[in-house]
Amino acid sequence: MQDLKVYFNTIEGELRAVDGVGFSMRRGKVMALVGESGCGKSVTSYSILRLIQSPGKIVGGSMMFYPHDEKPSDIAKLSDNDELIYHIRGGKISMIFQEPMTALSPVHTVGNQICEAILIHQKVTKKEAEIKAIEMLRKVGISGPEKRISQYPFEMSGGMRQRVMIAMALVCNPEILIADEPTTALDVTIQAQIMLLMKNLQKELGTSILLITHDLGVVAQMADDVAVMYLGKIVECSDVRSILKSPRHPYTMGLLASLPGLAMDKQRLHSIKGSVPSLTAIPPGCPFHPRCEYFKPGLCDVGNPPPLEEIEPGHTAACLRAREIRGEVGKF
Repeated sequence: MQDLKVYFNTIEGELRAVDGVGFSMRRGKVMALVGESGCGKSVTSYSILRLIQSPGKIVGGSMMFYPHDEKPSDIAKLSDNDELIYHIRGGKISMIFQEPMTALSPVHTVGNQICEAILIHQKVTKKEAEIKAIEMLRKVGISGPEKRISQYPFEMSGGMRQRVMIAMALVCNPEILIADEPTTALDVTIQAQIMLLMKNLQKELGTSILLITHDLGVVAQMADDVAVMYLGKIVECSDVRSILKSPRHPYTMGLLASLPGLAMDKQRLHSIKGSVPSLTAIPPGCPFHPRCEYFKPGLCDVGNPPPLEEIEPGHTAACLRAREIRGEVGKF
């Protein structure tokens, strides 16, 4: 992905939900896209599958997809009705949506919903699709899959529904899986089970994962690479160890510092001051400067937003003072 721009025309004006986002995913690895609610993570993921609806529109950038056995294609240049996007969506690139309680159709059995994905993307009979669906349900840890495929979502717990969502996303063996907050609304023990399941299936199937999350504990457990978003832009990108151990952007440092540590005893949690500005009133210069502990007047609050620059090999940050400051975080 390079310089992706997704804007929304609203009564309040033009909202630049995604403004110049770019990153690369490594084959067979997990890339985490991290940031506060409203920073543009989900819009970025929906753009990959061309699921942006009016008044939103992709206005610039490229999204190059390099499948194993087919010619590369720029997803950003495809029309919403292009046959290739139907081939890619669900077949080559699939997605686990937020809220497993509502993402499944309540009027169709889980078996029908999984089989639908198989029948669209593979040349198999309905019986063969059913066999594949049962096998996939078994892989994601659902007991008695032969009976479960005839059940409706309301007959299952939240954790079971999320396993069904994972089965549906992986049944066509996609090359990229987008997981948008995959543990939302699940209790903590079920969250841990779902993340472990995804990690094991990713290793078994060799699928690349784009993990959308604001949970840095999940990032530490799952990710190989991390991109941090703020106000529609990538502000830092590197491998997970560098991000967690030596962050170079003040926003990343603030996110990590706000996590409670196991050794903390009656200490006040660190918080990033202020609040996220409206997309209709983005401040000049660095968009994070009103909340930044390292703010320098006359440098950070003038001109255009700072570009991503390589601070160390493989480690980029969009901060004018990134070479001066260095975060030391020992929670992971």
